[in-house]
Amino acid sequence: ARASSAVDSEHIVQVIDSGIDEATGLLFRVMERLRGHDLEHLLDRVGPLHPDVALRIAAQALIGLQKAHEAQIIHRDIKPANLLVARRGSNVDFLKVLDFGLVKRSGTVAEVAAQPLTDSVLNTQQTAANQIQGTPAFMAPEAILGEQAVDPRSDIYALGCVAYWLLTGHLVFDETTTIATLTAHVMKQPVPPSERV
Repeated sequence: ARASSAVDSEHIVQVIDSGIDEATGLLFRVMERLRGHDLEHLLDRVGPLHPDVALRIAAQALIGLQKAHEAQIIHRDIKPANLLVARRGSNVDFLKVLDFGLVKRSGTVAEVAAQPLTDSVLNTQQTAANQIQGTPAFMAPEAILGEQAVDPRSDIYALGCVAYWLLTGHLVFDETTTIATLTAHVMKQPVPPSERV
């Protein structure tokens, strides 16, 4: 709740209040009310999107992510289910980035972007099912290789995977198991989108 409320962007879900309910001791979060569909449900209904629509949606997500990264926040779980298309006035495809539950604080974008990736092999202990921080189909190689390597580029990679899916209706890697998917993101080259359509 603190992470998303720290980002000043109309493309990030706004958190109005959060805390602990005194009567029950339960955590609560109050967010703006949004009417729309997440991209996962939208694509299930209409299939792959026209490039103009897909790029407009991706551009809005980039605007929101840029603001998050400027606030030193890395989302770490960009995926279709966390991107909601809502109506705002006459705009029928206004995008909101949701679910900042896996955020990581970083240094400045320049500091983290200057850090080289040092892991060169898949560390299977870090990718055990109970340690994965993100959604395998949309995880950047550095997020798979090790937590210390995650930086704003990880969110951009994940958004690229979402854009690929919006345009083609296919995941970048259609593997049958989680470990095969994770390995593919590290070791394989994707099929060009033009060959998927």
